Amino acid sequence: MIWIKSNNIQCPHGFSTRHGGISPQPFNSLNLGGSHDQPENILQNRQMALQALKLADYDLCYLNQVHGKEVCVAKAGEQTGDALVSNQKKQVLAIGIADCYPILFYDAHNAVIGAAHAGWRGTLAKIAEHTLKHMLLLGADLSHIQVAIGQGISQNKFEVGAEVIAQFEAAGFEKNCWQQNKIDLAQSNREVLLKAGIAEKNIWVMQRCTYEDDFFSYRRDKGITGRMWAVIALP
Repeated sequence: MIWIKSNNIQCPHGFSTRHGGISPQPFNSLNLGGSHDQPENILQNRQMALQALKLADYDLCYLNQVHGKEVCVAKAGEQTGDALVSNQKKQVLAIGIADCYPILFYDAHNAVIGAAHAGWRGTLAKIAEHTLKHMLLLGADLSHIQVAIGQGISQNKFEVGAEVIAQFEAAGFEKNCWQQNKIDLAQSNREVLLKAGIAEKNIWVMQRCTYEDDFFSYRRDKGITGRMWAVIALP
């Protein structure tokens, strides 16, 4: 299975697994990024993955991700930031992941989409809230936005230093977002969305951990690993 889809976003989208590509170990097999695999493998994997969603002829919009809170209005090719928003058809927004959480956004009523990359720094900076604000500038309405949070490193696997916990506490996150020295990034992003005005019924969480065999994990594989994508496009 190449793609996992949410049940609340009714437009072309998906969260990729590591299955269905051509890359050899340790990138086996659907590696969609990173700097260690052969570029021709990554390119062919991307083409196959987008074809599976019938998005191969769309303009690909992707990011040089820097673990911040910058949101870009999507355009074809690479931009620097950690989220993309668009109200243009024939664009596919792509977020690269290998432990950080991908978040997809869709306002069907106003035809606006978004995609965000939320590691612990992006989560702390409330990248999800910033993405929503930029979607509103394109005509979206909070009451219509559906949000899907994909796979990422689970709380049980995400140990951090006390200084990181202190930063989350200082930023106003509720204490149910961590337990001792382990942060729940999925819950933290869900909290950001709720406080920003997204209805609880409009948030879907995959509840899968990137340490599972179906996924790539930067931490599990000590940096020598592939990359997955979360993608979304207007119908």
